[in-house]
Amino acid sequence: MVRIALLQMTSGIDPDENARSISDAVHEASDGGAGMLFTPEMSGLLDRDRKRAAANISAEAQTPALDATRNAAAKAGMWVALGSLAVDTGDGRWANRAFVVAPDGSIAARYDKIHMFDVDLSTGESWRESNAYAAGDQVVTVEDTPLGRLGLTVCYDIRFPALFEALAQRRCDAIAVPAAFTVPTGEAHWHVLQRARAIEASAFVVAAAQVGEHADGRRTYGHSLVVDPWGEVMLDMGGERSGIAFADLDMARIAEVRRQVPSLENRRQIPS
Repeated sequence: MVRIALLQMTSGIDPDENARSISDAVHEASDGGAGMLFTPEMSGLLDRDRKRAAANISAEAQTPALDATRNAAAKAGMWVALGSLAVDTGDGRWANRAFVVAPDGSIAARYDKIHMFDVDLSTGESWRESNAYAAGDQVVTVEDTPLGRLGLTVCYDIRFPALFEALAQRRCDAIAVPAAFTVPTGEAHWHVLQRARAIEASAFVVAAAQVGEHADGRRTYGHSLVVDPWGEVMLDMGGERSGIAFADLDMARIAEVRRQVPSLENRRQIPS
């Protein structure tokens, strides 16, 4: 059994305050016996006012949330999947970048979100992530985490099965899906998409999410989830408040499910 912790956040526009929340969560997770903590997309800063946000988005080495997480992870001796941070790439664009921090505080992996959230919702909400962020182009996994081989994705990536197919082909034991889902899309699709991806990959899905009313005026769906390889929801943190929750994962469940439904072995090349 492996115990993990999820941090459901209501990140705001103050990077230092968000960094303190993550650092506190690392120690709370460690005290609770977790081997790894998962945080949401945009853990370090959630600000849709891009002019204001620009003053608080730094190069990776100067990002408060990353520095705080690395220090806290090293002090606690635990793994942290830092959902994602806005990072200045130095070429006029930002990256929506996920990190995995090892127990010694080193960065074990980085993943830049591939799929940009460019949509107009029926509620009148309009989002153009690609106006400010450069899309990533690499599939990323990290070995030897407490959950075995961990695949990295971010939020909107959940809607693109090809990425999860690539992670399944790499035999990921778990896939992280940190998110800041809108309420309308969350109510419609959040649970079914997370369960589908877990079933398709025969892997655990760990989806730490943003929740509630944020300082920039947006509202996010919450419902941080852990889904097992059979598609069963093991943990749902609800859509009301931030905080920490724990889940105990039986890693033997992966092999059991893959024996019952060997879809990874049964896949065939589909003619174009």
